[in-house]
Amino acid sequence: MKRRAFLRTASVGGIVASAGCLSSVVGTSGGQTVLSPPEDQQFDSEDIPYPAYGQQLPDFELPDPLSGTTVDSAAVDGTLVVTGFFASCPVECVRLIGQLAGVQQGTVEAGIDDEVTFLAITFDPQRDDAPALREYAEKMNVDMEAGNWHFLRPETEQRAEEVVDGKLGITYDRIGAGQSQRLPGYDFRHLSLTFLANPSGVVERAYRTDSPAYDRVLGDVKEVVEATA
Repeated sequence: MKRRAFLRTASVGGIVASAGCLSSVVGTSGGQTVLSPPEDQQFDSEDIPYPAYGQQLPDFELPDPLSGTTVDSAAVDGTLVVTGFFASCPVECVRLIGQLAGVQQGTVEAGIDDEVTFLAITFDPQRDDAPALREYAEKMNVDMEAGNWHFLRPETEQRAEEVVDGKLGITYDRIGAGQSQRLPGYDFRHLSLTFLANPSGVVERAYRTDSPAYDRVLGDVKEVVEATA
């Protein structure tokens, strides 16, 4: 399958500190899925405060500071794996991104890396600039040479809330140094959530864990790719 062009040259703007939290919005339900309903989903998709099985993954367009381009999720021709994180996270995001980096390597080994795109969106644009993300990619063994992984950095904190929390339902709260023993300056309490969407943009899985099982995720990815290639 040939990819449609989904990268556009863009300059990465400066950071503007903003406040405010948007309510979670989910996509429309009733989309065509490849995988069977997940056995561990306890509620109907329409009762879950983030896009879930059979719902449309909301579109977003965000800069990739490592390539100097902008990624339009709606224009990606293939299977999507989407998550939120921040690079200073000492525990949860390390597990999450580490597992997904393993899944990425699995797509390379299976020869389906051209059919799968990984989008990791930081909700800490103040600290996660291009040098920080480049260092993080090396630390987490993300294969940037494979060309199917993008670290996305919203232009402002307000834009991060709009996309990560408001559109995707990956909730997070910024807390000050006095409220956290883990990081100087500030930290985040956040939901660990990863989406697997088919080429039509319909959510096949929403993994609500900071340790999505490598075998399960890679198996789901392969099944979606095989059914939609």
